[in-house]
Amino acid sequence: MAKKDYYDILEVPRNATKDEIKQSYRKLALKYHPDRNQKNPEAEEKFKEASEAYSILGNDEKRRIYDNYGFNGLNMGGRGFSTSSFFSDSIFSDFEDILGDLFGFGSFSSTRGNKRYGTRNGSDIGIEVDLTLEEAYKGIEKTVTVHKEKNCNVCDGTGSEPGTTPNVCTHCGGTGNIRRSQGFFSISTTCSLCGGSGSTISHPCKKCNGKGRIEDIKEIKVTFPPGVDNGNRLRITGEGEEGFNGGRPGDLYIIINVKEDDKFKREGNNLIYELNISFSQAVLSDDIKIKTFYGTEKIKIPPEVQDGKIIKLKGKGFKNINGWGKGNLLIIIKVVTPTNISKREREIYKELREIENKKNKNLSSEAKEFLIN
Repeated sequence: MAKKDYYDILEVPRNATKDEIKQSYRKLALKYHPDRNQKNPEAEEKFKEASEAYSILGNDEKRRIYDNYGFNGLNMGGRGFSTSSFFSDSIFSDFEDILGDLFGFGSFSSTRGNKRYGTRNGSDIGIEVDLTLEEAYKGIEKTVTVHKEKNCNVCDGTGSEPGTTPNVCTHCGGTGNIRRSQGFFSISTTCSLCGGSGSTISHPCKKCNGKGRIEDIKEIKVTFPPGVDNGNRLRITGEGEEGFNGGRPGDLYIIINVKEDDKFKREGNNLIYELNISFSQAVLSDDIKIKTFYGTEKIKIPPEVQDGKIIKLKGKGFKNINGWGKGNLLIIIKVVTPTNISKREREIYKELREIENKKNKNLSSEAKEFLIN
C-alpha cells in the first residue's frame, strides 16, 4: 500500500514551522494513543502513522531529505535514513519531550531495554517568611529555619546497614522500570516494588529505617532586599533537598508575606500615610512632624487645604526592586470634625457660622437653609 504524504498525516501545510508540526502531532497523539483507544486497531495505526510522520518532519535534516527526495530519499544508503532503523533506534528519544509529558509516563523507550535508574537531583522546597512593612521598606537580614531531607550519614543514602548491600529488585530486574508494549512502543513506568531504585533492601539501616534519607534542620541567613513586596519569591540555590546518587541539591524558595502596618500602607512602590488635621490647621496652615520608616519628616500643611488633598514627597517611598528609583511618600489630608467640644468652642463655632452666613448672603435661600442647618 502506498504511503501517505507526511504533511497530510499531520494535517499541516508544507511550509509549516517546527512548532506547528509539534503542536499538530501532540493533538493527534492525544486523540489516537493506544492507551486511550484500547481494542481499536485503526486508532493504533493512525497513531503509528502520525509518529512516523513526526519522526521525519520534526527533524530538520530528515525533513530536508524528504522534501527533496521523498520516501526514496529516506531509504537511500549513505544519503538518507532507513525508516525501519530509525524506529528501532532513535524515535523514542525524539518523542520523550512530547509523549512523556503528555501521558505522564516515566520514559518512552525502544524494546532494546532501559537504563538503570540512577542520579536524581534533589527536590526544591518552599517556606513562607513574615516581614513587617518597615522591614520590607528598609530590607533586613533574617535567619530562617529549613526542614529538609538529606542522605543518611550512616548508610550514605543506600538504606542498607553498613557492611551489607541492597538486592537487585526481582520485579523489574534492576532496571527501576516496568515496560508494557503498545504496538511498536514500549512504555516504561516506575517499578512499584523498588520505587525506581532497581534494588530492594534486606538489612535496612537502623538510623533511617531503610529509607536512605533523614531529616535535616538547618538555619540559613537570608538577606531580604529593600522594596520586597507581598508574594515575592527569593530563590536560594542549592539549599533545597539533597540529591540522590550524586545528583545536585534542589533550591530553596522563600515566599514573602508582608504584614499590615497600623499607620502606613503600600500601593505599588508608594508609601501611603493618612494625616488627620483639625479645622483650624486646615484653614490657617501648620507644620506637623510625623515619624516614618526612615526618620522624622516635617509636613507643611498649606493654608485652606481641602479634605483629601495629597501632599507628595518624591523619592520617599519603596525602592524599585526590579530597577532604579524609588516610589513616593503620599500624605493624604483628612480634616477631622471635632467631638466633645467645650462651651467656649461651641460659642466660637456659632460665631464662625454667623460670619459664614453673612459671607454667603447672596446665595439662594435654599443654600442658606442648608448652611444654617
